[in-house]
Amino acid sequence: MNYGELEADVLRLVLGATDGDARAFAEDTVTRLVRPGLLGGAVEDELTEEARAALAAACGDVLTISAAELRDKLAVIYDGILVDDDLDTGVLTAVSALAPWKSYLEQNRRGELYELAIRSIEDVDHEVSADLDDFLATPEMAAEYDRIRRLLEPAGPRHG
Repeated sequence: MNYGELEADVLRLVLGATDGDARAFAEDTVTRLVRPGLLGGAVEDELTEEARAALAAACGDVLTISAAELRDKLAVIYDGILVDDDLDTGVLTAVSALAPWKSYLEQNRRGELYELAIRSIEDVDHEVSADLDDFLATPEMAAEYDRIRRLLEPAGPRHG
């Protein structure tokens, strides 16, 4: 499966999921993307102390934080970024997950779930460098795709 086919299939899965499956997927995915240890590389010259604290709090409370609280934390994080480029990969992954999660909490839109899925795929790709023409060739990428499918597809026989 090439990258374009993967994106299309993920969109199909997101749009076809039940509300309960969509929520379970969102929670599982955002928790995976803001996992403990991800922020270990956040060095002092990339974020202000306030931004690091806001990021740690948002990640730590990701399943219980309200949309309004998360919006406030993201504002502190964005205001506290001290570099133009080369933000630590872990920080970038976490912030890139928190933004669509906030929007999902506010508006319950499926497009935000698609963004979370793509961030999760990119996170795995960063670790294994998947081939764009055969994106599922690595066991890690195939496992991530299977996780997405398992959480979003309705129960019953699996196809494909």
